[in-house]
Amino acid sequence: MAFPPRAPRGAFNPRFKKEQQQEHRTNHMIRVPQVRLVGENVEVGVYDTQAAQKMAQEQGLDLVEISPQADPPVCKIIDYNKFLYEKKKKEKEMKAKSKVSEVKEIRFTPNTDDHDFDFKSKHAQNFLKDGNKVKAYVQFKGRAIMFKERGELLLLKFAERLVDLGTLESMPKLEGKRMFAIFAPKSQKKKVITNQ
Repeated sequence: MAFPPRAPRGAFNPRFKKEQQQEHRTNHMIRVPQVRLVGENVEVGVYDTQAAQKMAQEQGLDLVEISPQADPPVCKIIDYNKFLYEKKKKEKEMKAKSKVSEVKEIRFTPNTDDHDFDFKSKHAQNFLKDGNKVKAYVQFKGRAIMFKERGELLLLKFAERLVDLGTLESMPKLEGKRMFAIFAPKSQKKKVITNQ
């Protein structure tokens, strides 16, 4: 009589799956003989892992491995869920601070009037204050390409208007029916130094 093939041991072990997903080893997952305990609620030192786990249990907290490469691994007795929450919060704040700058576009025509020019300049100044780059371009339609000098003058006048907040990365360039110039925001640190 043949028996059906057995599934390999531990093939479906929910505890094993949880261990795989968790970022840090905690409590029973720490399988080294000794750990170095650090933190506010313990006397810093090397402890037997089972003793450290018992200490964490008595305090109603978790034994969390924070530096597995150390010898012995460094652990803390903390509330693991709270620890993860604080970590995510910090990462979110860091992400918000290191905001990726965008390239904002400002469009002109060779015949842009003064009012429109002022309005678009104000927008560009706000973009630069927010740390974004500004790509300004003059769109030529049909025969207007004959007045490309007008477009170049317009972009240089625009660069003059933005001189306090941004730097012109390169002189106006013509690509197809567009002449463009890119402005990068001036770093805030330089301003602080000049005020001293």
